[in-house]
Amino acid sequence: MSSPQYIEERPFKVIVAKIGLDGHDRGAKVIARALKDAGFEVVYTGIRQTPEQVARAAVEEDADVIGISILSGAHIHHIQRLMEKLKEMGADDIPVVVGGTIPVIDVDKLKELGVKDVFLPGESLRRITDVIRTLAEERRRKVRLL
Repeated sequence: MSSPQYIEERPFKVIVAKIGLDGHDRGAKVIARALKDAGFEVVYTGIRQTPEQVARAAVEEDADVIGISILSGAHIHHIQRLMEKLKEMGADDIPVVVGGTIPVIDVDKLKELGVKDVFLPGESLRRITDVIRTLAEERRRKVRLL
């Protein structure tokens, strides 16, 4: 009787980015550390990134999920540009989540743009890592089916 072969998969990879002129990155670093502690590979792109830079990094890094932290109030504009750029690059299958000081009234608009989930201040790290893990698993399943 032959033993089954197990293929070890790489850890889920998440891009964590700060888009726009927002220079406050403490929250993004907390999320990046929580994801690393949960077994994810995390690429933190740093502050003051453009939507184009984030989309390019996600494609180059073969990311499973993109996490955007934004506090500046320009979330609708920047996320719209990010989603457009991902589509242009053929990478609109990479799920995007957004966290930060997002007014509740903007959550539906972000989801209309294609954002999978929005994390508001006070969200538990456990829920954030669980949601990102689920999105990464779903994306990997879809990629395997292609």
